[in-house]
Amino acid sequence: MSTSLRWAWAEIDLDAIDHNVRLLRERFAPAALWAVVKADGYGHGATDVARTAMAAGAEGLCVAFVHEGIELRRAGIDAPILVLTEQPPETAAHIVAHRLTPTVYRREFLDALVAAGPVGLPVHMKVDSGMQRVGTHPHAAASFADAIVQRSPALRLAGVFTHLAAADDVSSDFTEQQLATFDKTLAQLPPVPAVHTANSAGGLAWPEARRSFVRAGIAIYGISPGPGVDHLCDGLRPAMELRARVGFVKQVRSGSAISYGLRHTFERDTTVATIPLGYADGVPRRLSGVGGEVLIGGRRRPIVGVITMDQLMVDCGDDEVRVGDDVTLIGVQVRPDGHTERIRAEDWAAALDTIGYEIVCGVSKRIGRVPRRSIDN
Repeated sequence: MSTSLRWAWAEIDLDAIDHNVRLLRERFAPAALWAVVKADGYGHGATDVARTAMAAGAEGLCVAFVHEGIELRRAGIDAPILVLTEQPPETAAHIVAHRLTPTVYRREFLDALVAAGPVGLPVHMKVDSGMQRVGTHPHAAASFADAIVQRSPALRLAGVFTHLAAADDVSSDFTEQQLATFDKTLAQLPPVPAVHTANSAGGLAWPEARRSFVRAGIAIYGISPGPGVDHLCDGLRPAMELRARVGFVKQVRSGSAISYGLRHTFERDTTVATIPLGYADGVPRRLSGVGGEVLIGGRRRPIVGVITMDQLMVDCGDDEVRVGDDVTLIGVQVRPDGHTERIRAEDWAAALDTIGYEIVCGVSKRIGRVPRRSIDN
């Protein structure tokens, strides 16, 4: 959607993506970095993020579904693309045609891939080392690897990996248990070119998990994987700013109430600004009840009343606010004293008892994305 058609948009700082990828490559070395761009690049725009990450030294890309990989191929991206979960059998021909690297853990899917007629198609076998979501059981891994080898020359076992369930909790020993299970499984398998276990939190907090490459997702967008690893995220730069303009200004009287259900009553006369975006755009309805704020004129303004589908309201006190003034919901504004004020995706997440991933992924397609380069670069 063109941002000229509404006063709400998300600015995506591609220089921040570039910076984060380069910074993480240094931290993860000698392991390589593959950029996870599923869910439309965690809401940042998969194609732009993929191109930026590859230019910054990422050696491959990861997606969740076949259609996400096809979109990257149609955009002219020729990098290796790993589909992180096994797909429906009917996608096999598309995987082969678009040179995607599938994840495998069921023999039926191996047969579907072979039937699509590839020669030397690289596949990565996923082992369930303890998350208990998907993957082959460690006790069955050796026989499953044999099943892949038996389907040569159509298929080639190019990688073995697992996924860490608690890497963002550095006080837990579960990551060490998973790695031990995985290593015991690896010892029963033939050598493979690539072994990978670490997501962003794993790469940051567990050096022993880095292996051939780290599947870096949320960290390349400048967002912490979780409070337990916040201290390891120094230097990362948030890439998304959610912005808008004031759509309407009015004066309200003390004792009056606002929005659906009239749940907020004003204790004094004040100025209220209406902002033209709401929960259909990815601003959670509950945010107004947990101290949600926006920035206008460099000052924090509390959200008042229930957030509606297309609009939300903020209390601006006695300050002069005009229609068209800049509003920052996630990002930075300069205060009147010259200092900066910032609202982070992590701030929303903490207030809502969720994670930063959900916040940025939740910014809907109704919000146009505006790629930009940092002012200071």
